[in-house]
Amino acid sequence: MRRMMKMMCCVICTAVLAGCAHAEKEMPTKAPVETVKAENNKPLLPEKLQSGKDGVPMLSVYQVDEETVTDMDLETYLEGVLAGEMKNTWPLEALKAQAILARTFVLKFCTEKESKYQGADISTDIEEAQAYDATGVNNRIKKAVRETRGLILSHHGELPYAWFHAHSGGVTAKAREGLGYDDEEPGYTQVVKGMDSDQAPAEAKSWEASFAKDEVIAAAKACGVKIDSIDDIEVGDTGESGRAETIVINGKSVSAPELRIALGSTKMRSTLLNSLKIENGKIYMAGRGYGHGVGMTQWGAYAMAEDGKSAEEIVTYYFRDVTVEKMW
Repeated sequence: MRRMMKMMCCVICTAVLAGCAHAEKEMPTKAPVETVKAENNKPLLPEKLQSGKDGVPMLSVYQVDEETVTDMDLETYLEGVLAGEMKNTWPLEALKAQAILARTFVLKFCTEKESKYQGADISTDIEEAQAYDATGVNNRIKKAVRETRGLILSHHGELPYAWFHAHSGGVTAKAREGLGYDDEEPGYTQVVKGMDSDQAPAEAKSWEASFAKDEVIAAAKACGVKIDSIDDIEVGDTGESGRAETIVINGKSVSAPELRIALGSTKMRSTLLNSLKIENGKIYMAGRGYGHGVGMTQWGAYAMAEDGKSAEEIVTYYFRDVTVEKMW
């Protein structure tokens, strides 16, 4: 369950799309990107998925609103996902970059997980998979899906976790830092300049929040750390991007990414903290960005697309040592 929580974290922060020392990296030079690679660099399709027309995998999708399982091809399902995860008015190349990640996510999910809904391969439940909004599908969404048909990310022939978030706060993070990822750091995560657009709303760029001490005590308990009171609180370990990896409360370390989820990821919007203190009997926090910081920042994709970068250039900027492959 904990592993699933971390995998699904990529979609939690997207509601903001109504709309420290850190590493920087030069933008990649613009060059044509080969999307069809050698056969041995293509990930395997999930065995349980049957191929439909033109080789597109078919999905049994549990529709939360209708409480029914509907069969549809993956590309049609992806249209609703894309409309749910990114504004349908955004630059086309940003939408296409999101489509590549969303398609990768679907195949990764179907390779590793079983839907909690009987008879379904995946669902429209954001707690299980990705956001979904069939009513938001317009011609721009359809064009983004059509022009990336079958394109996914590959890391040496394996499907990566297609992590993304709303706003990086200036710099992206690796998975162990931003997500508290338990396993060895994946070879495709990296710390790079976020490139987030100046057009991002203020609440995505920075945030402030206050919590009652009891809230933080309960959240720490949910993270497996028993604390009876809070007399002292500070940032413990930090990662390469400057994000808090641990929060130390009365001398006890709590995972910062897990504490963020326990406190509410729309309130404690990131672990890239500028301030953490006790004041007037409450815990006050302030930070930058919105989301876990791993992988592609959506406001960065927006800015790069506005700057003329292609979808392939966008996704290969945020993920290291990956290729874009055409699966069908």
